[in-house]
Amino acid sequence: MIEIRTILLAEDNPKDVELTLEALSENNLANHVVVVNDGVEALEFLHCEGKFKHRKHGNPAVLLLDIKMPRMDGIELLAIIRNDPALKMLPVVMLSSSREEPDLKKSYELGVNAYVVKPVDFSKFIEAVKQIGVFWALINELPPE
Repeated sequence: MIEIRTILLAEDNPKDVELTLEALSENNLANHVVVVNDGVEALEFLHCEGKFKHRKHGNPAVLLLDIKMPRMDGIELLAIIRNDPALKMLPVVMLSSSREEPDLKKSYELGVNAYVVKPVDFSKFIEAVKQIGVFWALINELPPE
């Protein structure tokens, strides 16, 4: 039996959260998603702080990260993750509506593993998220912690 690992979704748009969870549910991954609304909350999850202080330690299989969020955006969070020895190997996929070249360039400079522009078309969005979820939560081998 394949172990399904946790997916951390940092997304502030409730509609995009709903679509992402719907897409992941088609492969029985939605129950393994932790949703946070901004970079600050994502960092609390990753460091087991705040409302996440009692969660089991360990990094998620992947962080699906939006760029445009309140309090701390995705680029800021990615920079912090890549400078933290305990987090720097965490796979991060930007899942953003931004097609802006500076966002794309900065994300890769900071070591993002993949950058996926959210398709506007519902069925294409669902398919993209399904593929991301299956690869990162089921197929990809994580580095040892």
